[in-house]
Amino acid sequence: MSFRRRLLRKKPPAGWELVEPTIEQFEQQMKEAVDEDHSGKRKNELTWRIHRIHHEKNRYIFDLYYKRKAISKELYDYMVREKIADGPLISKWRKPGYEKLCSLLAISTRDTNFGTVSICRVPLSQRSAAQIAPSVVTGCVSCCSGDEGAPIWWNSPLPEPKDKGKRKAEEDPDLDDDTAKRLKELQGQ
Repeated sequence: MSFRRRLLRKKPPAGWELVEPTIEQFEQQMKEAVDEDHSGKRKNELTWRIHRIHHEKNRYIFDLYYKRKAISKELYDYMVREKIADGPLISKWRKPGYEKLCSLLAISTRDTNFGTVSICRVPLSQRSAAQIAPSVVTGCVSCCSGDEGAPIWWNSPLPEPKDKGKRKAEEDPDLDDDTAKRLKELQGQ
């Protein structure tokens, strides 16, 4: 059933005309993602764009209702009831540690071999360079609340790694030659 046809059954609350064009754009993007050519892609890569559009649409609704308070509770409830907004995902965003969650599939433990969450929930600072890859299910690289710019998707640039506070003797101009030499000996260099 099409998006518009489903909404013609019930009259939408006041304020719907303000968000309708943006919701229609998201629905159009979703149709394009579903109809996208899948030649040369792995089976799981086909859904990555769909997950990202779904996240962006729900984040837009979340920001309108909770952050900017630009829409009413009736309109928000209407969008959740008519399945325009993903209520469970939006409710997770309000809990500590889940503010930037990419998808509910990322925290589902029943779809993994060892009963764990998706790799995208592990902070980038705690992963090795070989482990920095998109989640197979969602295409999210990192949606951990501690990572800046999260969620980071498969086609987003990765943030620069932060210096973990280790200083090198040659970078510190305050060290004299003897201190720098002893520091190198202690570090095994």
